[in-house]
Amino acid sequence: MTPAEFGTTVNLGIFIALLGGRQQRPTGGQVLMTPTAHLTEPESAVSVPNCNVATGDEGDMPPQSMAAEAWRDWWAGTRNVTLWLTLAWYDVALKYRRSMLGPLWITLSMGAMLLGMGPLYSVLFNVPLQRFYPHLALGIIFWNFFTASITDGCNVFIASAPYIKQSEFPRSTFVWRVLARQVINLAHHIILFIPIAFWAGITPSWQMLAFVPGFIVVLINLHALSITLGIMCARFRDVGPIVTSVLQLLMFLTPVFWFPDRLPGRAKFILYNPLAQMLDVVRLPLLGGWPTTGTCWFLLDLTCLNVAIAALLYTFRRRQIVYWL
Repeated sequence: MTPAEFGTTVNLGIFIALLGGRQQRPTGGQVLMTPTAHLTEPESAVSVPNCNVATGDEGDMPPQSMAAEAWRDWWAGTRNVTLWLTLAWYDVALKYRRSMLGPLWITLSMGAMLLGMGPLYSVLFNVPLQRFYPHLALGIIFWNFFTASITDGCNVFIASAPYIKQSEFPRSTFVWRVLARQVINLAHHIILFIPIAFWAGITPSWQMLAFVPGFIVVLINLHALSITLGIMCARFRDVGPIVTSVLQLLMFLTPVFWFPDRLPGRAKFILYNPLAQMLDVVRLPLLGGWPTTGTCWFLLDLTCLNVAIAALLYTFRRRQIVYWL
């Protein structure tokens, strides 16, 4: 614990103690100390479930009550859009504090990478640059969004430990904060696709509107995955490096740079790669195409599975997070 954190904790404890032991001056000039509020409350005022203080287990609490409480906690954080959106924006702004260009560096750094990789990989894969450049740009932009959301999701509760230890914030607030921060970064990156699409001759069409439902499905999966990985990484710290290593491997098995029809031997991995399916559902509409029916059904099944796992962990392990930090 740093000296600043120690000082903050001590000050907070003194403040709570002063509030709990305030003096009351009755008529008669005598000064009497009143007991703290939690000792004088009637037993019927608050119903506390049978909870193990050491582990956070909720004892004999019915699963229905636990699910209802988890839903209220998740919704309380989800509906507080102003809070997690403000926190996300400050995360981005503070990263580039005192720089001349500010968050514009997000766009410039991605633009420099695309400018260098486009002509090179077009020659390596023997694909015309006018066809390859939009494919590559959207692939790198969305892949960066996927991997950044997943890796930040692994540390979502660990990075928010000061908030979780000192206040009863809804846990979903921090998950939405991570996703909102990555969506802001994505908005800075996707601007680069506009001049590339204009140069490549991609005209706006109604098919591009299919990007909206596809992106919503992607956000739902990333949100559920952040809850699952965030809880697992808070309990088992080795999960984070494992996820990072798996993402590095999946990058070469996902058509970020290459076209599936150019590498038929590797195309079969797309069927078993959920990130490739998520990439298709957001990239193809912007290129004037449609996701296949198999991709849509795969993502539907994946979404149901991700939400179910996240809901179970959020219901039964949400209260234990603070003891693992």
